[in-house]
Amino acid sequence: MKRKAIVIGATGLVGRHLVSQLSLMYDSLTIIARKQPEHISSNMQFYQLGDFNNLQEVMSGISLSTDTDAFTCLGTTLKQAGSEEDFKRIDYDYNLSFAKICHDKGVQRFFLLSALGADSDSRFFYNRVKAELEEAVRALEFRQLLIFRPSLLLGKHKGRLLENSAQTVYKLFAPLVPKTMKYRPIEVQRVAAAMALYAQDLHERHKFINSDKYVEQIPSQVTIIDNKQMLEITQLKT
Repeated sequence: MKRKAIVIGATGLVGRHLVSQLSLMYDSLTIIARKQPEHISSNMQFYQLGDFNNLQEVMSGISLSTDTDAFTCLGTTLKQAGSEEDFKRIDYDYNLSFAKICHDKGVQRFFLLSALGADSDSRFFYNRVKAELEEAVRALEFRQLLIFRPSLLLGKHKGRLLENSAQTVYKLFAPLVPKTMKYRPIEVQRVAAAMALYAQDLHERHKFINSDKYVEQIPSQVTIIDNKQMLEITQLKT
């Protein structure tokens, strides 16, 4: 049985690293983005859209099934979005629309990139939106929903001099910070690696269960993978 995956947010900080890893794991990888990824391999299908408001139209022609894993790394910042309204449209509306379409097309495993501070009672708008998105995707009742909550992402942000400078300063003190501290900033490569590792684990479990003569279904569940878990699972790989 061929392994298939679909990704949005594939050209962002985490997304571009995730796509690179998934291209080695899946027989078919569908990417939906406003611009083409830097590298396209033979097993990738790229769908370009000018605006995520057209996501439904673009996805209407894409075949998904119970054997497709769906990943979203789509996100922005309040500064980049320009307003709270635009931020929520990108981080909440577009992601939820993607999740609903995937669910309606039979996808059973959904991988959602969120944030460590996701909390519906947070005084920060960003964290509240992340929590609202998590709850809305939960309500769709995917058979397997994996929510990844990284801390501050370490990676080069184009056009964000202040954040890049802060990261440079952090690197000077990084050796003093425990390697698996809950709030330790995490490299975008490690977030992508954690998402790929959990996807591989789910695939192996599914394959094992369905190879047994007493075929069972993997029980529905929501799994939260926090920053500390991602640091721990990728520590062996770095």
